[in-house]
Amino acid sequence: MTRVQMDLVDLRTRPDASSNGKIYKWILQLKDHFTKFCWARALQNKESREVYHCVREIFFMFGPPRILQSDNGREFTNELINSLQIDFSNMRTVHGRPRHPQTQGLIERANAILTNALGK
Repeated sequence: MTRVQMDLVDLRTRPDASSNGKIYKWILQLKDHFTKFCWARALQNKESREVYHCVREIFFMFGPPRILQSDNGREFTNELINSLQIDFSNMRTVHGRPRHPQTQGLIERANAILTNALGK
């Protein structure tokens, strides 16, 4: 993978409960630029620790990209997420310009498709 974009989809207005009683309010979505393949993981909150563990799990299964791109949300611009570069030495993280969603156009469109599919 060359470039992967990631973002969070907000489901706080329509949270989903699982069979084990956990309530999920966010979806972490990653999309590969080349293949357009998407990964989505339900999250209980958008804390960096939970985002970090999901991203790391995906990268251990499929391999890390050369570039991991995200917006400037606090959950993506912190020490924990930046430590992914230590875990995966060939990867670097890139953040889009503030208040400029066009930088993240591919994942923003994927978020809209996912939201529509969920019937939100």
